[in-house]
Amino acid sequence: MFKSLVPARLGGIILALTLSLVLSGCSALKLGYNTVPDLGYWWLDGYLDFSDAQRVEVRSELARLHAWHRQQELPLLADLVARVQQLAPGDISPQQACEVVADVRARVDALGDRAEPPAAALATTLTARQLRRLERKFRSANETFRKEQIEPPAAERDEKRFSRVLERAEMFYGRLDETQRAVLKQGVAQSAYDAARILADRERRQQDLLRTLYRVSTPPASASEARVQLHAWRERAQHSPDAAYRTWQEGLVQEGCRIFSAVHQVTTPAQREEAVRRLRAYETDLRDLAGASR
Repeated sequence: MFKSLVPARLGGIILALTLSLVLSGCSALKLGYNTVPDLGYWWLDGYLDFSDAQRVEVRSELARLHAWHRQQELPLLADLVARVQQLAPGDISPQQACEVVADVRARVDALGDRAEPPAAALATTLTARQLRRLERKFRSANETFRKEQIEPPAAERDEKRFSRVLERAEMFYGRLDETQRAVLKQGVAQSAYDAARILADRERRQQDLLRTLYRVSTPPASASEARVQLHAWRERAQHSPDAAYRTWQEGLVQEGCRIFSAVHQVTTPAQREEAVRRLRAYETDLRDLAGASR
């Protein structure tokens, strides 16, 4: 009941929350992972306001998906962290960085595939009231995005983006010096990132989703037909029909890999050792959490 109900972020909600917990530190990862089904439920309910019958089913499916993710996906995430550990002591090329991004994408896709059947079943039970609520939530979120990332002056937007990226980098390396910050800031300043373009595609995906959900819920489609419809939406959401946008979007990924590689290039041996230490701790916690299901 994830990836097919709201934009792509929801399809990876367990993965996204897990990765955010990793970025918050080991203690947050261990303490927070078991709360992911509840966090996911409240996030979904905020968009759709479940009925009593839906509430029971959604919680049950979230618990099943979480158990599967713990058993099947956490070991793969731990392996991914271990591979990054092996890269961290040396220089990391943009290509190597993008290989890690591709691995993360594969984990998001696996989670979306697993979530698709229960998502299809839930989609057929959605009411017109719930879909109107979802549309209002989309509009509200889009307005917030516009106010925060489009309306401010360009210098202010760049500074906020730089601060966010800097915070994440320092979670692994420790404090970056002025030279290292300058490399990062230059990458952000020269980025092709365009919030207005991102918002336009986001609104496209949202409207496409709403049309799809209306089709499968009014009248209720069969579970198999709903899954076909929602899978087609996933494909359109992940791969824009606009070839120029797809090219630009992939360019952003490549750009991010280049920026990461450039910053890593100027880190000190001590900073790389710190990154390895933190990554090793994350890997241990992921494997401990995976083992807790056995």
